Amino acid sequence: MITFDLWFLCIAGAAVVFAGVSKAGFGSGAAFASATVLALVIEPGLALGVMLPLLMLIDAGSLKPYWRKWSVPDVRLLVLGGVPGVILGAALYRVASPDVFRLLIGGVSVGFVLWQMMLKLGIIRLAQQRMPDWAGLVIGTVVGFTTFVSHAGGPPAAIFLLTRDLNKTQYQATTVLLFWILNIIKFVPYAMLGMFTAQTFLANLILAPFAVLGTWLGVRAHVLVPERLFFALTYVLLVVTGSKLIWDGLT
Repeated sequence: MITFDLWFLCIAGAAVVFAGVSKAGFGSGAAFASATVLALVIEPGLALGVMLPLLMLIDAGSLKPYWRKWSVPDVRLLVLGGVPGVILGAALYRVASPDVFRLLIGGVSVGFVLWQMMLKLGIIRLAQQRMPDWAGLVIGTVVGFTTFVSHAGGPPAAIFLLTRDLNKTQYQATTVLLFWILNIIKFVPYAMLGMFTAQTFLANLILAPFAVLGTWLGVRAHVLVPERLFFALTYVLLVVTGSKLIWDGLT
């Protein structure tokens, strides 16, 4: 059950604005933090169900500023690989308990921060050469799975796209188109699995203005806000909220 009180409005509203800023301005890399935060106050399956229509709204609002600036071949590869990943995520959802999804969402959140730290320290080095097309299909499967179970397809997509010689705006536009398509694909299994309810619909109506605001801010932040500052704040948020979800899933 979702309790529509002031606490929910503050937490969920801030999470949705954050998702809009991330998706519309910073390549979707940290938009999944919104689902992580929301899963602290409502059941994880409901959190995913609440966020998907809002993410689709943000996607739609982000298309126009980046229209036809994307790399269609790269999107095609990741989508083709992403469909099996979505199917795998749906199969897991059928048999997993809410605590499993708390662990998955929390683990992806904390793992994302650890991954970024290891990249910064040089412990892990991404390929400097352009990845082959077949790698896009493989990584696309990971993108599809992670975006289904935690709306966290941005980080694995970045591993592939950052080697494809895209400039900042091309990269951003490519992620906008990619997740617009994948979120539409996810909508069908989400509906079939009962992740949309009358309560999630009401939450969507309440939170839609926050999604529009976040999208507007994100398009402008793409030019004005340093990425280093944005992601530094994101990492702190993900570690705190992800750790709390892992704790809740284990206890």
